[in-house]
Amino acid sequence: MREEKQDGRSVYNPNRLLDTLMQRLKLQSDGALSLKLKVAKNVITSIRNGSLPVAASMLLWMRDATGMSVDELRMLMGDRRKKCRLAYARIRQR
Repeated sequence: MREEKQDGRSVYNPNRLLDTLMQRLKLQSDGALSLKLKVAKNVITSIRNGSLPVAASMLLWMRDATGMSVDELRMLMGDRRKKCRLAYARIRQR
């Protein structure tokens, strides 16, 4: 079921994204999803309970695992921002 705000737009819900990934990849658990995405299970748990946002790097891993576009992944979780920025930049030391 799609959650919607009163104005008809979808609500931010990363669980919808994770559940869709599990269905598409035919996985039965968050543990199996974490293995497929090559992240710790507590990362998936933290995203599910809202204590960790879905980072741009996570969206790229999801794209690689599923073949879905980043835009499609963002729409599944209700992210309608025009741009998605990295949470931090890693500066290369010389």
